[in-house]
Amino acid sequence: MNFLTELFDNPGITKALPEAVVETLQMVGISGFFTLLIGLPLGVFLHTSAPGGLLPLRVINRIVSDVIVNITRSVPFAILMVTLIPLARLVTGTSIGPVAASVSLSIATIPFFARLVENALRDVSGGKIDAALVMGSTKMQVISKVLLREALPGLVAALTTTLVTLVGYSAMAGIIGGGGLGRLAYNYGVQRFDTQVMVVTIVIIVALVQVIQLGGDWFSRRVDHRSASGSARRRRPAAAVTGLGPAATRAGGDREQTKV
Repeated sequence: MNFLTELFDNPGITKALPEAVVETLQMVGISGFFTLLIGLPLGVFLHTSAPGGLLPLRVINRIVSDVIVNITRSVPFAILMVTLIPLARLVTGTSIGPVAASVSLSIATIPFFARLVENALRDVSGGKIDAALVMGSTKMQVISKVLLREALPGLVAALTTTLVTLVGYSAMAGIIGGGGLGRLAYNYGVQRFDTQVMVVTIVIIVALVQVIQLGGDWFSRRVDHRSASGSARRRRPAAAVTGLGPAATRAGGDREQTKV
């Protein structure tokens, strides 16, 4: 009881926490939107322009993949965010706050998500692509109606992983001026040695990650037509065996009567 009283009397929780949660959701929402908007076409390009892809562009693919994507992914986020402060100020007009932090968050996660998209597209069976081409589909139709549709569960899982990563990145962004739960934990939990604020912040971040992961897993299962057809195929043989049981018995009885 004493703990709850102190908890609700703590200004770091009653006043600063709601604003920090909103700022974290704002950062994750803005950067997640632009990551999906840019990272999905980038991942499709990386897959289709690779050697043996639908639209092979070896030189351009190497430049985008090895130089732009790999180098951006190699830079630690804290260093990348500090480096991109001038760009964030140019784009948003300020270098602090959740909107400014969203610039660095987006640039950090776009290459990450693009790689996940590329890997998801690689799992699509080449036979389905060849069949679509043989039937006269254009390459754009193959991309939109075969590649993306068949890889949809993997793409949802990739977006879920990216959003979870964004939650962690947003906490780091808060320490460098981005706001959100990261700033709250640092200002109250670290500088003021407020254990209550630190514990509550960690619980909220864990809960947010769990909600994103569970929601992404549920939606991935919903759009996975392969699992539904697989379960139907598993049910069919069982029904067939059940149906053949009496028939087999009758056939056996008829054979016995013939023998007599």
